[in-house]
Amino acid sequence: MRILHVITSLYTGGAERLMVDLLPRLTDDGKNQVELLLLNGVETPFKKALVEQGVKIHWLSMTNDVYNPRKLFALRKFLSSHQYDIIHTHNTACQLFLPLASLGAHHKAVMVTTEHSSANRRRSHWWLRPLDKWMYGRYKAIVCIADRAKDNLEGYLGRRENVLTINNGVDISRFLRPIKDISGQHSFIVTMVAALRVEKDHDTLLRAVKLLPMNYRLRIVGGGPHVVADAVKATCHELGLDERVDFMGLRLDVPDILEQSDIVVLSSHWEGLSLSSIEGMASGRPFIASDVDGLREMVGGSGILFAHGDAQDLADKIQHLCEHPDEYQRVATRCQEKARQYDISLTAKRYLALYQRLYLA
Repeated sequence: MRILHVITSLYTGGAERLMVDLLPRLTDDGKNQVELLLLNGVETPFKKALVEQGVKIHWLSMTNDVYNPRKLFALRKFLSSHQYDIIHTHNTACQLFLPLASLGAHHKAVMVTTEHSSANRRRSHWWLRPLDKWMYGRYKAIVCIADRAKDNLEGYLGRRENVLTINNGVDISRFLRPIKDISGQHSFIVTMVAALRVEKDHDTLLRAVKLLPMNYRLRIVGGGPHVVADAVKATCHELGLDERVDFMGLRLDVPDILEQSDIVVLSSHWEGLSLSSIEGMASGRPFIASDVDGLREMVGGSGILFAHGDAQDLADKIQHLCEHPDEYQRVATRCQEKARQYDISLTAKRYLALYQRLYLA
């Protein structure tokens, strides 16, 4: 099969990370031709990583105006000159532009999309629902990355036979580390790996660090839009945390950064199925996350949940784990056991089975 994935860019984030881990595995040892199309082809570490793995990448432009109508016409032109059996979109702009660009087109590709979050701001605007119903209706399959994301989407659209769940996954082998022993340790590093986007709640984590003793430091790993990144950094400065917080940007050495950490946190307003949560749980460190859709199902019973937006609760739970080494190891062990269930090889097998079924239908 000839398979094309379409995503806005390869800046940073769970969907982008999934492209790096998933696409090379979809070749199925050379049986399939797998390519990637970017609305914005800007050079990034993720893009470089995919090229190094032999994935052919196309792009429509080198600008970040992903909703520009010119992108729609460029996509239509691209599709008219390339033939694929499966076209698979990610992110809202791509989800919308592919059906629009396909109107009246002659290509016979099966269209698939993945819903990467359990919620989005678009669903709060009732006047967009007819457009969403039309858009999703053009796809042969809508993949949700977690059961909660599927339930929420069907609650919004109504039940549909073509909606299914394929859990996200990561290359677990890259992140597995021995469970850390913090007995006798006197300083601690807390790390959050997440794009600086509106769905993340960096502010609560910063306020929690403010409440912790001075021997606790924070590392924030990830990039994002300047407006969000600047706001987070401004909050850090206002709280007087400049000397205790390291903004590390987008990194490809996340496994090493997690290994150097003591506690891994994901503070969010909502999630789908967070890849960084799987990575964090695999690292041999306790994982603490917001008690919100998309994280509650993943972390509950393994890691630690804190009340959404409650900096004091988060600070208390970080400090408790660091002051109780036995509990620290028990939580880290449970997290690692849970992470093993989300290996990327299982995700790839399920996507390939879906493509094969749709292609032969």
